[in-house]
Amino acid sequence: MPRLLHHPLDPASRLARLMFAEYGVPIELQEIKPWVRDPGLLEINPAATVPILFEGGEPPIVGALAVIHSIEERYSPTAVAGLFPAVASDRAEMWRLMEWVLGKLNDEVTRYVIEEKIVKRDRKSGTPDPSVLRVAKANLVEHMLYFNWLFATRHWVAGDSMTLADFALASHLSCLDYHGDVNWEGAGETRDWYARIKSRPAFRTLLSDRVTGMPAHQGYADLDF
Repeated sequence: MPRLLHHPLDPASRLARLMFAEYGVPIELQEIKPWVRDPGLLEINPAATVPILFEGGEPPIVGALAVIHSIEERYSPTAVAGLFPAVASDRAEMWRLMEWVLGKLNDEVTRYVIEEKIVKRDRKSGTPDPSVLRVAKANLVEHMLYFNWLFATRHWVAGDSMTLADFALASHLSCLDYHGDVNWEGAGETRDWYARIKSRPAFRTLLSDRVTGMPAHQGYADLDF
């Protein structure tokens, strides 16, 4: 059985978990706090990031992109469409939005929330900086406007079919939603999309995630939010 080194509120780890769940592959989860920089983790991945995938006696697969490709290559179903579009132009659009989420959204919003609300607590390095969180909140508003525009013109993030880009965006928004940092009242089309993807069976384990000493925001696991 594949074993995934992860943190429950790390969006890249959540993306890998969603892929496994969507493809019906059972996995063993091993939780770690990568920002604590455990020597065992640094030996495997000097960057001290997750997810990291272990399978059998093979070398570990390190990093979000490597793990994503490994899951797709090994477990993508043949009877139904997988998360990678078959048409080249559709794949290009998927990767464009993947880059937006994994790069731009993460750098401008998600990483600030994680660093201020989780990392500082685990490192005992102070309390969240309100000015940093205000910047992240303002940036998220701009991102949500863009996503609303996308969903006004298409059914899923990258087009008319669900792709890996949907799981990537859902992974980030679910982490932010855990902390109550998403204003769903003003989310428009993005809220409707999130309600659809949140209702998928693959999402159930994520909605049951809890971090000790950090309760989920009210409505986090509610499908009718």
